[in-house]
This record gives sequence, structure tokens and C-alpha cells, in this order.
Amino acid sequence: MVARIAIVSRIVRRASIIGFFPPMTRAHPSRFAGAAALVALVLHPTFVAAQARPDSTTSVETEAPTITLTPRQPGIGSLVRLTIRRASRPSDSLAAVAGSMAGEPLHFQADDSGDLRAFGPVPIEVSDSVVARVVLSYASGEADSLRLAIPYPHRPTPTGGRPARARRLRVSRVYTARPDSLTEQRIEREAQQARAVGRRAHDTPQLWSQPFLRPRSSRITSGFGSGRVFNGRLTSSHGGVDFAGQPGDAVRAANRGVVALVGSFFLAGNVVYVDHGAGVVTGYFHLTEATVTEGDTVERGQQIGLVGATGRVTGPHLHWSARYGQQTFDPMGLIELTAEPRTTRRAPARAGIR
Repeated sequence: MVARIAIVSRIVRRASIIGFFPPMTRAHPSRFAGAAALVALVLHPTFVAAQARPDSTTSVETEAPTITLTPRQPGIGSLVRLTIRRASRPSDSLAAVAGSMAGEPLHFQADDSGDLRAFGPVPIEVSDSVVARVVLSYASGEADSLRLAIPYPHRPTPTGGRPARARRLRVSRVYTARPDSLTEQRIEREAQQARAVGRRAHDTPQLWSQPFLRPRSSRITSGFGSGRVFNGRLTSSHGGVDFAGQPGDAVRAANRGVVALVGSFFLAGNVVYVDHGAGVVTGYFHLTEATVTEGDTVERGQQIGLVGATGRVTGPHLHWSARYGQQTFDPMGLIELTAEPRTTRRAPARAGIR
């Protein structure tokens, strides 16, 4: 201690010489305080570090939550996966999580790593942007609010014309002639039935645990989103995926779920809708017949109907559709987002090569 005080005295004298502070006299009491501070720093070199370290008993540094999107640049009419990495709150537990996207509620579930995941829809009529909003509420009463905006080009109201991807198809004139009032009422009633199935799917817990699969292994004859020109008249954009097939070929459930609707529609023909829960519904159109009834629980890959040519069709095939709530999306997104991760195989070592 004596040696340390001697060192301090030399430092103070040298600092006075170079003008750091004048010699300590009664006329400079504040300058003496400065010298005392310098002494304290030398005698107690850990003083500054101790003062800068937060009191672990009164404050805990937390990491802000983050939200990411898969795929990173989703197309119009896509299904996306939202992933939330929660904040680091050692002394506070998550009480609830709620969110919405494109007017539909989000259903988050924790994965094996503790991250929260949910599906969300990008509407087929999106313009400018679609926004996801999420609020994480904690047991302490605090909350984290997250917002993710996905930008899209502005899309003016369509004024006619034919999309570049439009397909020219020939069907019965019954389906292209201006419908009478009764037929219009029927088409609207059936559309409302389909939307109602989507709304109710938000009240059903997630029923699947395995990846989604194709309802048929045959080739795809028409993809999602292409324009449809029936008998020379543009009437719609293709809201599903068509699979080749012959009358009587098997149609299988894409995943586990409950049969929510079996019916005969004017445009879609004989249909089956399966509610998979968590807002997800798949539809199977133009069937020769359904082999299930409403209320049945079906398993992944189970036969639910037979390929047919009912409704507005050019020939026998399966039209596969999907909804998230009331939003139609490309059903192939279900397969892509739930596919099991591929494992990278290590190439076998060659003998004699190092």
C-alpha cells in the first residue's frame, strides 16, 4: 500500500507539471477532488467496471423477438410459414400469442427448438402489400408486438383482356351462357358453403402431424393461377391444381382431417372438402363419387373419392384446391412447407486416397 501511495504522489506531481490540474491548494478545492478521483482509480482499478455492470438483482437484459418468413419471396396466392424466435425472458413466461394475416387469424405452435410457427396466406388479389401482425403476451403483463410487411406491385382493378397464361378450353355451353337467377343463387350459395368450411377450420385444432402429400401421383395437367378461357370467354383464374386421371381412379386425402362437406356443385361437380384444422382446408372436385361422408375422420393417403368429369370440365381429372380460412392458395405450398428436411449423405471414402 505504501508503494502504491508513492506511485500516486508521483503521478499527481507530474500531472500538475503538465497542466492536467494545478497544484492542490486551498484555492482549488474542486481540483483537489479531481486528484482524489485519480487516486481512487489507481488504488481501485476495478471501480469503473463495477459501476458500469448492471445490478443482476434489479434488471435483466432481454433479447427482442424476431419474425421470419418462408419462402422469403412468396408469390401471389401462396401459403407461407411464419417463424418467431421468442425473446429471452428468463424470469417471465409466455402466456399467449395471437396474430393475423390477410384478415385471417394465425395459429402458432412451438416446434422442437422452442420457436413458434404458423401458416399464413398471401391472397390472390393482393395489391401493394400483405401484413402479418403478432402480439406475444407474457405472465408479467408485458407484451411484444411484431409486424411483417411483404411488398407487392400495385395491381389496378382489372379492365379486361386475356392473361398471358390463359388456357383455351371447350366445355358445355351450360357453363358459359349467362346463368339465370336460380343458377346464380345456387353458385353463390355453394361459394358460401365453401367459405363457411374455411371459417370453421379456424376452430378446429391441427389434426395432422405428417407432411402433406399429393392426392394423386399422376402428372399435373394445369397449375395454380393460370387464366381460363372457356369457349372463347375469359371467366376465371385457375384456383387449384389439376391431376390427370380416368373415371374410377382413386383420389386420396392429402393429410389427416375431418370431412367437412360432401356435395354436388354446379361448377365443381361432386366435391369433398377436408378440414385439417388450424385454418387449413383441402378440396377435391369433379369426382365421379365420394367414398366418405360428412363427419368422417380420414387419414393421410386414405381414399376419399373417385376421379370423374362432373361439373364444368373438359374431361375427367381431379381438381385439387386449398383454403386458409376464406383465402384460396396454391395447394402445392402445403407439400413444400411440410416436407421433411433432406439429410445430406456423406460420400463414401475411396480406399487409398487421402
